Amino acid sequence: MSVLDRKLLRDLLRMWAQALAIAFVMACGVATLVLAIGAYRSLEETRSAFYDRYRFAAVFSGLTRAPLYLRERIVSFAGVSGVELRIVEPVLLDIPGMAEPASAIAVSIPDSGEPAVNRLYLRTGRSPDPARSGEVAVTEPFATAHRMTPGSTFDAILNGRKRTLTVTGIVLSPEYIYALGPGEMVPDQRRFGVFFMPRTVLAGIFDMDGAFNDVAIRTQRDADIHAIEGALDLVLRPFGGTGAHGRTDQISHAFLDNELVQLRAMAAVIPPIFLFVSAFLVNMILSRLIVLEREQIGLMKAVGYGPEAITWHYVKLTLVIALIGIAIGAGAGNWLGHGLTALYARFYSFPFLIFRQSLDLYAIAAAISALAALAGATRAIWSVVALSPAVAMRPPAPVRYRTFFSGSGRLLTAFSQLTIMALRHLMRWPLRTLLTALGTSLAVALLVTALFSFDSVAFMVDTVFFRAERQDVTLSFRLAQSPRALQSVAAMPGVLRAEPFRVTPVILRHNHRERRLVISSVPQGADLARILDLDLDPVEPPIVGLTISERVASLLDMRIGDVAEVELLEKARRVVLVPVTSIVQSYVGLAVYMQADALDRLVGDGPRISGVRVTINPSRLADLYTVVKQTPAFASAALQSISRQHFRETIEENITIMTSVYTALAVIITFGVVYNSARIQLSERARELASLRVLGFTKGEVSSVLLFELGFVVVLAQPLGWILGYLFSWSVVKGFESDLFRIPFIINRATFAIASLIVVCVATLSALIVRRRIDRLDLVRVLKTRE
Repeated sequence: MSVLDRKLLRDLLRMWAQALAIAFVMACGVATLVLAIGAYRSLEETRSAFYDRYRFAAVFSGLTRAPLYLRERIVSFAGVSGVELRIVEPVLLDIPGMAEPASAIAVSIPDSGEPAVNRLYLRTGRSPDPARSGEVAVTEPFATAHRMTPGSTFDAILNGRKRTLTVTGIVLSPEYIYALGPGEMVPDQRRFGVFFMPRTVLAGIFDMDGAFNDVAIRTQRDADIHAIEGALDLVLRPFGGTGAHGRTDQISHAFLDNELVQLRAMAAVIPPIFLFVSAFLVNMILSRLIVLEREQIGLMKAVGYGPEAITWHYVKLTLVIALIGIAIGAGAGNWLGHGLTALYARFYSFPFLIFRQSLDLYAIAAAISALAALAGATRAIWSVVALSPAVAMRPPAPVRYRTFFSGSGRLLTAFSQLTIMALRHLMRWPLRTLLTALGTSLAVALLVTALFSFDSVAFMVDTVFFRAERQDVTLSFRLAQSPRALQSVAAMPGVLRAEPFRVTPVILRHNHRERRLVISSVPQGADLARILDLDLDPVEPPIVGLTISERVASLLDMRIGDVAEVELLEKARRVVLVPVTSIVQSYVGLAVYMQADALDRLVGDGPRISGVRVTINPSRLADLYTVVKQTPAFASAALQSISRQHFRETIEENITIMTSVYTALAVIITFGVVYNSARIQLSERARELASLRVLGFTKGEVSSVLLFELGFVVVLAQPLGWILGYLFSWSVVKGFESDLFRIPFIINRATFAIASLIVVCVATLSALIVRRRIDRLDLVRVLKTRE
């Protein structure tokens, strides 16, 4: 081992605590980078592999009913590589041991062989036999929730008749990786499932012999998706086609895309914070170390060590600290990645989901971290190279003292001499003080960013489930009914209030922009489903015109008074011009409303209702469930209380995990910044503090000088952290904003207080650790420092 390497080892042993603090901060950046990019790659590549191997469709369309001979025309479209003409029907289920009704989608599969599109992954069992009526294959999440195995049975209302179905296989489908039931915001695997039946069996049940009502198309890689969608619309228009759409509007794919966007945002925002802090800490330590070793550097130059050798010595010191952080971060990122993968496995139905451990990812993380550390060390190392031996061997020039607070004699009498000493030191190094405060403020900002989610979700739950959607149950019909159906629902046991609604799918256009969405009707005087204005106050829908959410208005660049082009997807694609009469708030989906009579006139087929929202007497709940299960007209029953509870549990679990991680990261940042700052100040001022002890000041009084400086920096960091946290939280809200849902931007004052309290506690602990060193100062050794 060379002389400089032995010196390097001694330096590391002497400053091991500071080096480890920097390494931990750097490790957080590496771990976050490995976690976010690794999870992104894992999710994206797993999805791509599943899509490719099991031939996930690229174009979809629903319709009323069309003959199977249309297959030849559809297959002839340029770029089409596979077509599946299916029967897809919503059904109600009666599950043994489950009081409330469950919903499902019945999907047809070929009687023999595999589907040309959207093939099934068979986990256990076998495919259903068309010769045996009532056999089905069910999706794995639903089967797991009900402990179903091959041979299990359950009842379903199929085309108005209750039938007993037998499970023959447990499957996964690329079309239902994220299976979301009607009226749900998060998957409820217990109350929503998908099952597959042979085509001849399902066609016989729903009177669809020789016909289909759903199309799934697989395309070649270079296919023109928009051209295929247009051609498919022309073919299906006479048969009640509801408009072809690509994967972007397919609910499972859309949620997966949203998750990938969040992972990209995580990788882009969090690691730079830690890399900045670690670079700042490296600069702090090396700058002080070089000052302390000024004489040694001069001697090394005097005995023949060149600038390159000395520079490389300090570069190696920086790289060793970086390597420690990289090793810790890589291990932590790998461990957290596997944990995140397990969490994904609970939400997304993949046959497999493995956290990808790509060597290039670790190499990228290591390179970025090392470069960040070297960037922080550059200025300090350059000061070594610039010193000549003669200058280096002399003590540094004394700091030039200036008079602060001149003319403030009365003000100064309010402070002790020790406090004035601390203030003078802070003002003598303003840049270092501000940078230390900035580093600490980033910890506050991270905590605010994590904790605000509780405020936003609580506000979102209150708005969605208690202000807007206030019903207990939402009953949807398989087919639109006449208004007389409302009376039948109102007469069901336990129903206290019933309000009808109608939904119709449309394409809404304004100038060159368009969106596929659904217009919902709201009756006058509605009390269960209320429209909320931008101030979240309930408003009545205008007698004419469209009421659109703020998100729709932004996407289509529409304002009140603009005229929108509405293409009705269910009525021969008729196009109608409708004015926008109001803009309201909605956190879920792309909401568009019309007054009930206005929507009936727009569609043009008379008064119709798609479903009914009801409030019920809790004591009659079981009776209502029994009647719903026995009513053939219903396609689904969304239970608001269960949906709300499930949403809260799912979101709060995710937020708790995220908050725990962010809190740990913020603690590491705070400890790294405050501890290193305190150790450096102690090194710089050891002689001064020892002199105070010799002059008769107590240990507590001497410590107060350093603790006051640290306390001042921590206090200064709080408002800066609040501002940064506010901005970070706003960027999170904007980054997570999608057509599926929006998070309201709500931060309570208590959130800022909790974030500051955590940081102050960690900073206090760090300061107390350094205070022990002050109390144990060897006064004789410190005062022997050469002048």
